[in-house]
Amino acid sequence: MLMTAPSKPKAFRHEALFYRGEEEFIAGIVPFIRDAVIAGEPVLAAIHPEKAGWIKAELNGEAEAVQFVDMPALGHNPARIIPAWREFVAENLSDGSPVRGIGEPIWPGRSGDELVECQRHEWLLNLAFAGSPAWSLLCPYDAEALPPEVLDAACTTHPHLVDRGNTRTSDVYRDPLTDPDPFNDPLPPPAEDVEELIFSRDDLPDLRHFVSRRAENAGLGDLETGDLLVAVNEVATNSVRYAGGRGTLAIWSEEDRLLCEVRDHGVLADPLVGRERPAPGWARGRGLWLANQFCDLVQIRSTPRGNVVRLHTTR
Repeated sequence: MLMTAPSKPKAFRHEALFYRGEEEFIAGIVPFIRDAVIAGEPVLAAIHPEKAGWIKAELNGEAEAVQFVDMPALGHNPARIIPAWREFVAENLSDGSPVRGIGEPIWPGRSGDELVECQRHEWLLNLAFAGSPAWSLLCPYDAEALPPEVLDAACTTHPHLVDRGNTRTSDVYRDPLTDPDPFNDPLPPPAEDVEELIFSRDDLPDLRHFVSRRAENAGLGDLETGDLLVAVNEVATNSVRYAGGRGTLAIWSEEDRLLCEVRDHGVLADPLVGRERPAPGWARGRGLWLANQFCDLVQIRSTPRGNVVRLHTTR
């Protein structure tokens, strides 16, 4: 019989569920939900709509107590997922009434860049909720369709693992409170057709024109171009304000994407930057938050040598 998380965990409980096919998915997820429904605990399932259909068919009337969210829409940019969990927890969690979540941010077909940022998301969840009231999050992983290295990474990002009814503690888990970021490898080099612009405060209008011209040449529509301009301007303004007054913008195309990369000599100390909704009065963090709202993917790497922020926009 599948072992599920206690109905009232003492801390944030983050589990990876390895499943193979629809039957194992249902066997791992439905008891987790049913226990919550019986206990009166709010449940949010952020999964693919097809799998939501599997669950609803099994739960019958009990599914009315579950909130379903389309994960491919919510998590297209994985940096948008933690804010959604924060909102759900803040609205539903109290000391005497825990909540449960199901989130599947990684599915077959994700690009290599998306996978790395999803893995970082999974790792940062443990930091984002380290000091929160206790709740449980179960993350399904398709063990048949996903590469072995992705399953291995899940063991690094989840303290608890569930596989065919057996629950165990991960012996390779990397705690973000004590361990270095395992997903901070340098980004792959740009393609050959790269244009660069060194900018300072006075150059920001030229920078926006530079991006607009390249976006038009790459075939971006007006909406995508406008979104990208907002994101690039915010990130470049951060460089001017907080990273020595200048930076370098690189822009290039890869397949169906236009990429813009801003480099500067600043250091970002908060690993969750761009993944937390700015509170009123916050002086910093708004630029990268906005970039994540306007771009399909945002990759951030910060080392003692400086920051790299890479923005992806799909044509």
